Amino acid sequence: MSKAPNPVDKYVGSRVRMRRIMLGMSQEKLGEALGLTFQQIQKYEKGTNRVGASRIQQISEVLQVPVSFLFEGGPSGSTTAEGYNDGGSPTYVSDFLATSEGLALTRAFTKITDAKLRRSIVDLVEQIATREAAEKR
Repeated sequence: MSKAPNPVDKYVGSRVRMRRIMLGMSQEKLGEALGLTFQQIQKYEKGTNRVGASRIQQISEVLQVPVSFLFEGGPSGSTTAEGYNDGGSPTYVSDFLATSEGLALTRAFTKITDAKLRRSIVDLVEQIATREAAEKR
């Protein structure tokens, strides 16, 4: 019987995958840069295998992000300085960005420089989502 991946390992793996895809890098290329096989990268990205501290540092350097990027918004069982449990943020954003549609939409949207046009697109998508939700009820 296999053990389920730790939520933090899964989250970090999804952030590695998201950033790798954003850079247009294959699992094979990331593996070569780290001295690993693409299968090992797959296991990291799925959270099946834990990533050690030194490997996280290497990955962040290859993916050109700070180490904190790999953990931002992830699940946390730790307590904040104020003594409150953070509880982590919803994973729907990282789940969305881990899809090819999410990345394509994000890439295209960030190329739009006109702030008013961007706001209009957000308004349009929100209206569509609201209408769809109302139709499902």
